[in-house]
Amino acid sequence: MADEHHRAAVAERAARSGGVVAREAFRGDLVVETKANKNDYVTETDRDAQQQVVATIREEFPDDGFVCEEELTQFVGPESDADDPLALDAVPDSGAAWVVDPIDGTANFVRGLHTWTTSVAATVDGAAVGSATYLPATGDLYAAGPESVTRDGRTVSVSDRADPETFAVAPVGWWDRDDRTEFGDLCTAVVERFGDMRRIGSFQATLAFVADGGLDGAICTTPMYLWDTVAGVHMVREAGGTVTGLDGEPWEFDSEGLVASNGEAHDELLAAAADALD
Repeated sequence: MADEHHRAAVAERAARSGGVVAREAFRGDLVVETKANKNDYVTETDRDAQQQVVATIREEFPDDGFVCEEELTQFVGPESDADDPLALDAVPDSGAAWVVDPIDGTANFVRGLHTWTTSVAATVDGAAVGSATYLPATGDLYAAGPESVTRDGRTVSVSDRADPETFAVAPVGWWDRDDRTEFGDLCTAVVERFGDMRRIGSFQATLAFVADGGLDGAICTTPMYLWDTVAGVHMVREAGGTVTGLDGEPWEFDSEGLVASNGEAHDELLAAAADALD
């Protein structure tokens, strides 16, 4: 347990340190590139923030592996571009690893919108033991350790709403231009089954908002990356919520889709996902 507390504390410190780097560049002159499509942004700040996160963790755990959104290179100097031997493409079943998203919600970051995060999850033997999601532009820090979830140091939990007609639910994910019908169907299913809909633009922020009761649920029907999910899934569960795949089974790293809720009407969220995929 002591090791879990230590790792949770380092996750929190690392998320904050990387977030500070990103915040310094926010609304400044950014170097913006695209990856998979013209709306899939990456900036030099993503890479700088990630480097700071990794450096902070390595001060305490120099031999642990990393699953990171941006390419991980071994930092031996300002011009280093050597492959890092601790870079991983999956969370290992044994040993320790860290899952890092330096800026989750880069599209918001690029547009000058406040909802983006620096998120870090600590895993041991294939399970998350601590996570942190920092929203640098607003100053909110969500942290999940072995015993509780906090926002800015105060304990939080999922909402206690039970009536789906009072729920605020967020569709999460990205749909290619030729898959937008599914996105529209999911939005329709959400507004027909629940009280209101939100689209946040950051997967990790969305899960943090489920964990603190600001949202009652989130649905993702598209493939997702580990850095978009692991920290927030751990957070929702530690806050008393439920996270499954689209099949209703507990969410795992290789699950199809993701459905997160306060646990009070989880079947209704699964039904909304099924409506979108029919």
